[in-house]
Amino acid sequence: MSKIEWTEQTWNPVTGCTKISEGCINCYAEKMSFRLKAMGLTKYEDGFKLRVHPEVLNEPYQWKKPKMVFVNSMSDIFHKDLPLKFIKHIFKVMNKTPHIYQLLTKRSNILKKYSKELKWTDNIWMGVTVESEKHLKRIDDLLESDAKVKFLSLEPLLTDLPNLNLKGIDWVIVGGESGPNARYINPDWVIDIYQQCKDSNVPFFFKQWGGFNKKKAGRELKGEIFSEMPEKYQEYSL
Repeated sequence: MSKIEWTEQTWNPVTGCTKISEGCINCYAEKMSFRLKAMGLTKYEDGFKLRVHPEVLNEPYQWKKPKMVFVNSMSDIFHKDLPLKFIKHIFKVMNKTPHIYQLLTKRSNILKKYSKELKWTDNIWMGVTVESEKHLKRIDDLLESDAKVKFLSLEPLLTDLPNLNLKGIDWVIVGGESGPNARYINPDWVIDIYQQCKDSNVPFFFKQWGGFNKKKAGRELKGEIFSEMPEKYQEYSL
C-alpha cells in the first residue's frame, strides 16, 4: 500500500538518486532512504546511492488483483547512470502484467532519448515533474515520447505556471511541498492551473497544500476535493 494520494502501491526495482533541479532540494525519498537505512533494511544499506534491485522485478507477477503502481518512488527511472538494459527489464514486467504503472521523471531528455527503445503498452503512464517555469521543456520532451498516457506532476509547485502546453496531456497533478522546510505555494497559482485544465478538458488532481503539517493543511481547493483521473483510466479499468 502507499500513502501517496494518487496511487495504490509503490514498486522500487531502483532506489537512490541525485539532485538535478530546485524541486529536489527537500527530497522526501532521500530522507526516507536514510531512515530505512537506520532501521536496518538491506535494500537501503547504501542510503540514497543509486542501486538496482533485480530481486524485486518479479513482484508484480505475484499480486493477485490489478493495482495502480507508482514505479521507482524512491528513484528516477531515467537517471543518467541507470543502464538502458535494466530499464528494459522493468518495462518487460510492466508489459506482461495487468497493473497500471505510473512513471515519473525530471530527466525528460533521457526519456526522449530512450523512448523508441521501449515498448509502451496502454497500462504505462508516463509523467514529468515541472516545479517551475524553468522546466517547461520537460513537457515538450514528454509529448515527443511514445507513451500512451502522459501526465504532469506540478509538485512541489514553486512558481506560477500560466502557459502550460496541455495539448496531448491526459492528467495534471498539483501539490505543495511538505515538511519542516516546505517552500511557499501561492493559492492563485493552483487556481490558475485548475482553470487551464478545465479549459483544456484535462483531469485535475490536487494532492495537497503541504507545509509543515500537510494533514492539517488538507487538500481542499475552493471548498472541493479534486481527485480526477485520466479518461483512459476509466477505459482501462472496465
